Amino acid sequence: MPAALAEIIRNEMVESVHYGHLVLLNAEGEIHLALGEIDLPIFPRSCVKPLQARAMVKAGLNLEPKLLALVTASHSGSETHINIVRQILNGVGLSESALQCALDKPLGEDERKKWGDAELTRIAMNCSGKHAGMLATCITNNWPIENYLDMDHPLQKLILAEIESAAGEKSVNKTFDGCGAPLFAISTLGLARAIQNVTVGADSASIQIRDAMRKFPELVSGVGRLTQRWMSVIPGLLMKEGAEGVQIASLSDGRTLAFKISDGGFRPFSVITAAALAQFGVKAPDESVSVFGGGAPVGVIRATF
Repeated sequence: MPAALAEIIRNEMVESVHYGHLVLLNAEGEIHLALGEIDLPIFPRSCVKPLQARAMVKAGLNLEPKLLALVTASHSGSETHINIVRQILNGVGLSESALQCALDKPLGEDERKKWGDAELTRIAMNCSGKHAGMLATCITNNWPIENYLDMDHPLQKLILAEIESAAGEKSVNKTFDGCGAPLFAISTLGLARAIQNVTVGADSASIQIRDAMRKFPELVSGVGRLTQRWMSVIPGLLMKEGAEGVQIASLSDGRTLAFKISDGGFRPFSVITAAALAQFGVKAPDESVSVFGGGAPVGVIRATF
C-alpha cells in the first residue's frame, strides 16, 4: 500500500491526502527512509532521462555541455530550447523532420501562451532534446533512424541495459512514454539507485551528464520552474521531474531521494521534496503551498514525515 506523503490542511482539518512511495538513500546507498512500497514497479517517466543520456554518451554521443543538458531535459519549449534542439540535429546533418516524438505545444506556461494557436510541432515537445540526442547517437553508430523508437532498436536495447544495470533490477513492464520513446518499469528504490549511480559514477559519461545538468538547470527544465529554481541555489543538486508524479533529487555526495505520487499529481512536489531534503540536513527554498478560501490563506499543504 502507498503511504500518506502530504496532507492538505484547511482550517486545521485534513481535507485531502496525497499518497505514494518514497525512498531516501544515504551516501553509501543504504536506505535512510522508506515510505510506501518502494519495491513496487512504477513507470519512472522522464526521471530516467539522465540514464538514457548516459547510455547515449557511452555509445559515442559527443556534445558540448549546453547541448547535452538539453538531451536530459523536459524543456519548456522556449526559443532557446528549440534552437538547441536544431543545433543537435544540424550537427549530424538532420533537420527537425527526423524527430518522431509526439506533436505538442511547449510545456512551459509562458512559452505555451506565447505559442498561442500555432500548429503543434515535434520540436516544441518537451522531450525533443532527448529525441535529437537519440537521432545523433544513431547517426554516430550508423544505426537506422527510421525506427529509432522501436523497442528492439540497438539504441533502445542499450538504454534498457543501462537502466537495469544502474537500478540493480530487471524491468518488469515495457511500454512507451508520452513522447513515444520506450519506457521501462522499475521500482522507486531502483530509480533512486540508478540516479545515485549517475551522481557518484567516476566514469566519463556520468561526469558529463551531471556536470551538464548542474551547469545549465534552465535547459534541464526552464526558467522559473521548480527544477531550475532549486538546482540554481542548492549547491551540487541534481533534480528531475517526471510525468504522473515522479521526482528524483540527488546531492553531490550521493544522497538521493525518489518518490512517486500515486494520484499522478504535482501539487505536493515542492513540499515533499523540501521535507525529503530536510532529512539530509539540506534546507530548500521556502516554497510552502497555501490553501485558499475566498482569496485568503486558510491552510497549507504539509508533508507527513
